[in-house]
Amino acid sequence: MEQLITFAGNHPMLSMIWLILVILLIGTSIKMKLSPIKAISPQELTFLVNREEGVVLDIRPEKEFKTSHILDATHISSEKINNNDFVSLEKHKDKPIIVVCAAGMTAGKVANQLLKAGFSKVSLLKGGMGAWTGAGLPVAKRK
Repeated sequence: MEQLITFAGNHPMLSMIWLILVILLIGTSIKMKLSPIKAISPQELTFLVNREEGVVLDIRPEKEFKTSHILDATHISSEKINNNDFVSLEKHKDKPIIVVCAAGMTAGKVANQLLKAGFSKVSLLKGGMGAWTGAGLPVAKRK
């Protein structure tokens, strides 16, 4: 403990940076736990679809969607997303909606938009289509 205090006294900038990073990490973890939008695994997605009639919403570009997508997934264009045009999903408002992107990085923004639009059960696929295919789960292909 004495060495830690000595280090902090000799390197105040490094100590402050380390402290800020720890606080940001803890804050992000708490925010994720309290968020109404949950990041789910491919297995959890399967359970939601099979047991609760969940709807998979694929937000990737149409070309990628046509190449391969999760079975029975619904595609929504980026134009509709940017305009908050979720009319095609109104009939699924009370069902679980799982947002899927390529790597799990851009789905959060769309999930937040859906939540604000009144969809009550919104999740996102952790790792996106990469996680789905990495788990060896089936995909549909269109030409």
